[in-house]
Amino acid sequence: DEQRAEDAARHVALRVDGLLGSLLICTVLYVAVSLVVTGMQHYSELSVDAPLADAFKSVGHPFWAGLISFGAAVGLTSVCMILLLGQTRVFFAMSRDGLLPRTFSRVHPRFATPYRSTLLLGLIVAVVAGFTSIEELAELVNIGTLFAFVVVALGVIILRRTRPDLPRSFRTPLVPFVPIASVLASLWLMLNLPAETWLRFGIWMVIGFVVYFLYGRRHSRLDRPADRT
Repeated sequence: DEQRAEDAARHVALRVDGLLGSLLICTVLYVAVSLVVTGMQHYSELSVDAPLADAFKSVGHPFWAGLISFGAAVGLTSVCMILLLGQTRVFFAMSRDGLLPRTFSRVHPRFATPYRSTLLLGLIVAVVAGFTSIEELAELVNIGTLFAFVVVALGVIILRRTRPDLPRSFRTPLVPFVPIASVLASLWLMLNLPAETWLRFGIWMVIGFVVYFLYGRRHSRLDRPADRT
């Protein structure tokens, strides 16, 4: 058992290193592409919808602009799939903990996937995407993601103080300075979003609170002593 625990911790550490390394590589690539694009065309003249393709068009390369647009469309498809896969697993975990109805934790007998939540979320996403502009959806995703970053950063500070005994395969350095910087940066980005985005975000938060207080709070396994241990 001790050897298994050590192997599991080693695997988690490798995954964390790989995740941080991939984020660093992506950051360098994004900065490099931004520098190249602003060298091709002044930033004030770049298209908001498709800046990279527009920059190639402006220098007389329509073929590469079309190829970039095609690649962006393919990339967006993969991003949508990843987001759907992640959200269905979140619903699965919340349902298993009693915060959502049990139907969201039912898995397919053959594929072993939460197919009901996948179908429901796919339908909701299709309807919302059909009646909402890409700019509004992007801003709503941004504010939701930034709020999640704020919650995670605050959770690091709280758990480090309230549960210092928990085993941690990865420890955030320079606590509480790094989490506080993350909270401030995320809040600053959130404050730069339009008021309409805040209104939509508030509506979703109200819906979430209603679901929690009407269903999740009474069915949560965290309130049961047997499940807590």
